[in-house]
Amino acid sequence: VQLQASGGGLVQTGGSLRLSCVASGGTFSRYTMAWFRQAPGKEREFVAASGSSRHGGRTYVADSVKGRFTISRDNAKNTVYMQMNSLKPEDTAVYYCAADASIILSSYRDYAQYDYWGQGTLVTVSS
Repeated sequence: VQLQASGGGLVQTGGSLRLSCVASGGTFSRYTMAWFRQAPGKEREFVAASGSSRHGGRTYVADSVKGRFTISRDNAKNTVYMQMNSLKPEDTAVYYCAADASIILSSYRDYAQYDYWGQGTLVTVSS
């Protein structure tokens, strides 16, 4: 599976961005799709996930972005989105999309469990 992320950019505090990640080479609905982010000098952290059809398509969002970020997917377009509203400077990071077809629900926050990764897209929030 190949993943291509896009949509990052420079935005002011309080602004919005929508990230997209297009997958190719697999049956998209079978993959749990997730977004992680990594700020300079920090570890990669979980942001949001959209479960596969096997997991009922459930979505999960980190507490740090709950109420501001929304993950969604369009299986017909092989694409997962993340709408990011009310952005804060601490949201500045490289955002990565990830995919895995065999992840279990208890592990969706663990980046080491994902087999496939996109190249990352930079989000910069200015104060």
